[in-house]
Amino acid sequence: MRATVIHAPRDIRVEERDTPVLIDPTDAVVKVTASCVCGSDLWPYRGVRGTEQAHTIGHEFVGVVESVGADVADLAAGDFVIAPFTTNDGTCQACTHGMTSGCEHSSIFGGTTDAYGHPIGGAQSEYVRVPDAAATLVKVPGPVDDDLVPSLLTLSDVFSTGHHAAVSAEVGPGKTVVVVGDGAVGLSAVLAASRLGAERIIAMSRHADRQALAREFGATDVVETRGEEGIAAVRELLGGELADCALEAVGTAESMDQALRVVRPGGNVGYVGVPAGDPELPMPFLFAKNITVGGGMAPARAYIEELLPDVLSRTIEPGKVFDLELPLDQAAEAYAAMDERRAIKVLLRP
Repeated sequence: MRATVIHAPRDIRVEERDTPVLIDPTDAVVKVTASCVCGSDLWPYRGVRGTEQAHTIGHEFVGVVESVGADVADLAAGDFVIAPFTTNDGTCQACTHGMTSGCEHSSIFGGTTDAYGHPIGGAQSEYVRVPDAAATLVKVPGPVDDDLVPSLLTLSDVFSTGHHAAVSAEVGPGKTVVVVGDGAVGLSAVLAASRLGAERIIAMSRHADRQALAREFGATDVVETRGEEGIAAVRELLGGELADCALEAVGTAESMDQALRVVRPGGNVGYVGVPAGDPELPMPFLFAKNITVGGGMAPARAYIEELLPDVLSRTIEPGKVFDLELPLDQAAEAYAAMDERRAIKVLLRP
């Protein structure tokens, strides 16, 4: 099969690799219908995170079940499924409390080995083996219209992650919200905040195309400035006050600092940006302001079944974050387009 392989910074190749097969009786093999490039994939692409050896990459995909192991119940060949970006066993303490991304046997697609020591491939490929398939995969009632595929794919990670930011910041009816970051996760966080009933949503964005999508997703205002100017602009929009909630969707020290300083005392910050550069929390500031910080790696599997009905009914269309679609063979261009901000998020079709 063809699979996307990262060799070194800015060295992405589509190569022939062995098609995965069932290893454990709890496995499934899925034929990929669509995958995509994540903002977090850009960290190794840019060299922010090292690549010690060439490996397949990508962790977001939807597809059709090709085969299942003997112990996989409720899934069969031909089922259309959504794969959350982390696998989970469904039985450990983390899973039973809805924190599937913290599963004791969690694996991330695009790593080197799964939790059981077996090789695990990346999602930007033609086929993927899924450990703990019964607990991990979510079956979508068929038939699945092709135009729904992009939105279904967002449930694998990006929209579920935006939702996690909003839930972690306790967004709800009547709340005022600032979203820091205008990438696909930040835009998903805008849509998530709108879905949860926020009264005022301020998107911090300097890019006209992203501002337009933020407004389509429910942003009531846009702030283009940053730092102290950005804080002042938020205050001006909110009649001299700060926001109830801030959603951090970048992962840098600067974005976290911005999020912390646009919320009122007693407010909430939900962070989901994958940390780059180990941003530190200013504990004296948090102590003085009683700001609550929550979030982290989204438990996508725990959210998919909640969000899926709104996608299937087309009440929401999170798939609009994909503004470029390319064939798998052009994966290198997909990375370049996102790295150079020529695309918000790129969908890949095998």
